[in-house]
Amino acid sequence: MKKPLLILVSGGSASGKSTVVQEILDRAGLEDVLILKHDDYYLDQTHLPLEQRYKMNYDHPSSLDNELLFKHLEKLLSGQPIEKPVYDFDLYTRSSKLEHVKPKPIIIIEGILILENEKIRGLSDINLFVELDDDTRLIRRLLRDMRERGRTLESVISQYEKTVKPMFHKYIKPTKRYADVIIPNDRKHDIAVDLIVTKIKQILGERL
Repeated sequence: MKKPLLILVSGGSASGKSTVVQEILDRAGLEDVLILKHDDYYLDQTHLPLEQRYKMNYDHPSSLDNELLFKHLEKLLSGQPIEKPVYDFDLYTRSSKLEHVKPKPIIIIEGILILENEKIRGLSDINLFVELDDDTRLIRRLLRDMRERGRTLESVISQYEKTVKPMFHKYIKPTKRYADVIIPNDRKHDIAVDLIVTKIKQILGERL
């Protein structure tokens, strides 16, 4: 197996990273792809009471186990499988389960802070940043967290005001400078997607 192509996809919370990734894969006709969520690498907090976990800042770089992710990426890129942690959004910590993950020709990692870590960026072939205005992202986050994660309206707004918005402007938005392509997700982005698809095919062709 040739060295996999690694793509990092960042952007603010609820900016539409997963939707854009799927559009790229569909346009490129790619199916043998491994998609990882940076969220699964939140630090294990089972030693903390649930009430304390609620108050943690999950939008700060220190909340993520990037050392473990880096080691896992090195293994995947060298053709070895990993035992990936699984994050439990209901309990605000890692699940007791591990997921056996095998490498694939294309590996994509999505996460709000995935471009913040220099070591992880050093492994990447393509860096993308999905951009969407704050108001639209807040509305999407409200709907997602209430429908899919059982959060209350009050808790989502409180978390957004205390950590999500300030951390976005302090840590996430500045990582746009590391992106090879910035994808605007508030209007058509066909040209950006086509550029990315062309680059993916070019790199894969060179590795045949």
